[in-house]
This record gives sequence, C-alpha cells and structure tokens, in this order.
Amino acid sequence: MDSLHAPWRIEYILSPKPELKEGLFARIAQSSDDVDNLVVVRERTCFALLNRYPYNGGHLMVVPYKEVPDLNGLTDEEITDLWKLVRRCSNALTEVMKPNGFNVGINIGKVAGAGIAEHLHIHIVPRWNGDTNFMPVLANTSVVPDALLAIAAKLRAELAK
Repeated sequence: MDSLHAPWRIEYILSPKPELKEGLFARIAQSSDDVDNLVVVRERTCFALLNRYPYNGGHLMVVPYKEVPDLNGLTDEEITDLWKLVRRCSNALTEVMKPNGFNVGINIGKVAGAGIAEHLHIHIVPRWNGDTNFMPVLANTSVVPDALLAIAAKLRAELAK
C-alpha cells in the first residue's frame, strides 16, 4: 500500500489540547470572527459554517445556537429554523458548487458517529457523480479542490442575496 503524507497535520496532532469550558460550536456562536470560523450565515436561532475537516468540498454544518445533544432540546420553532436554514444552504451550495446531490444528516451520540455529541448539528455534504474515486476508497483521503476560505466567501455572498 502507498502512503500519502500530510506533514502539516502533525503540528495539530502533537499540540496540547486545552481543556475547554465550552464546546466548539458554542465558542463559534459567540465569536464575531465569522471569516476565521468559516461561518457563512447567521440567523436568529441557528447558523451555518463550513466543516474545517470536510468529507467533500462545500461540506456545511447547520448548528442551533442552543447547545443540546438531540432534537428534544429544541423548540418547534428552533427545529423549523434549523431545517429552513438547511434548505437555504443546500440551495446556495447548488448555485455556487453545482453538485449532483447531497447527503444531509444528523449523528446523534458518539456511537452514531457524532464528533461533537453535546451540540446537535446537521451535516450537508455536496456530492458529485464520480466523487468516490480511488483516493477515499484506497487511500482513505479526500481531495477538496477549493480552499475553505474561498468557498466560504462564495457561499456568504450567495446567502446574502
């Protein structure tokens, strides 16, 4: 088997991880640095941001401001707002990136694959015909063809319309 090297990742892997009093999404929700945090849109009860470690280019997450582990912690209005933003973001991704489809989903609980189990979020992953090629299948590596900051800027502009 061939090895692919990503030496820029070792700094993150080896760096000390501070113990945080609040979760990642709570910190981003309270921050005003949307560019650095890859936030593409903010609404009254939720916001959307690009995944810094995407499965595919344009991989967004829609997150309620309220930190809850599952849908039961949200009001009906918050759930409605969340899904309306999923629709808006899917439409913006369609305009900007022209995917052939999407995977949209929620991982509730660590056992279900939630990386941030304490704060519910919805993944929107654009998909293209043929995007499963030898890189993810054989090398367990995805190739993201556009820079995150560039994608975020394009989506921010589309969502501001």
